[in-house]
Amino acid sequence: MRVISLNINGLRAGIRKGLYDWLDDQNADFVCLQEIKARPEQLEDHVPAGYRCFYEPGERKGHSGVAIFSRVEPDEVIHGFGSKEFDPEGRYIELRLGKLSIISLYAPSGSSSEARLEAKFRFMPEFSKHLATLAGSGRDIVISGDWNVAHKEIDIKNATANRKRPGFLPEERAWLDEVFGPLGFVDVFRELNKDPDNYTWWSNRHPTTRDRNVGWRIDYQAATPALASTVRQVSVATEPRFSDHAPLVFDYGYPQ
Repeated sequence: MRVISLNINGLRAGIRKGLYDWLDDQNADFVCLQEIKARPEQLEDHVPAGYRCFYEPGERKGHSGVAIFSRVEPDEVIHGFGSKEFDPEGRYIELRLGKLSIISLYAPSGSSSEARLEAKFRFMPEFSKHLATLAGSGRDIVISGDWNVAHKEIDIKNATANRKRPGFLPEERAWLDEVFGPLGFVDVFRELNKDPDNYTWWSNRHPTTRDRNVGWRIDYQAATPALASTVRQVSVATEPRFSDHAPLVFDYGYPQ
């Protein structure tokens, strides 16, 4: 089972850059996208071959929104995680197929203003409650997406210089300690790859950061332990470039 995750930073722009041509060669079972920045009616004429497409757009036009492309028809589609504050922003969609749940998540960034950082601090405990419910459900779960936090020093190029920046604050890192600890989820990438300099996002503010690999690892596939134990291969597809993030391509030995 191949699961791809990508913050596309505008799906229509990504399509113009060749995203669907690239997907044709990937043979993914599920593609989880974040920041699609489009509504379903704007995408009716832009459907990737072989997939059923499920969208959760944000209410604010041109912002946020998540999607999942699936090779098979799910038993159930869940829009949002039950949050009055964050569901209208288009941050969560879940497909259920038997015992399996595939989730696309776009967590708040918190970097644009103090108000958005405060919103992120509200999101974290609220989403933790949902994660606890998921963990106790007995389902096999993969949460793919942009979590907007670099967890450890190995996950960021310049840890010392960024300690006071949103995305690497102690409170945010402690939240991922909880996710990948007491809440019972596994950082699947680190199951197979413990090397430094593996990043998934590079700032566009400085045009050479990506070429110099001055990045952050803020995109994750978090899975329940039994499913995570089946992982066979993990990679970050740094080329071609569809957005300021790179796709995660993970292969699981999960029965389909």
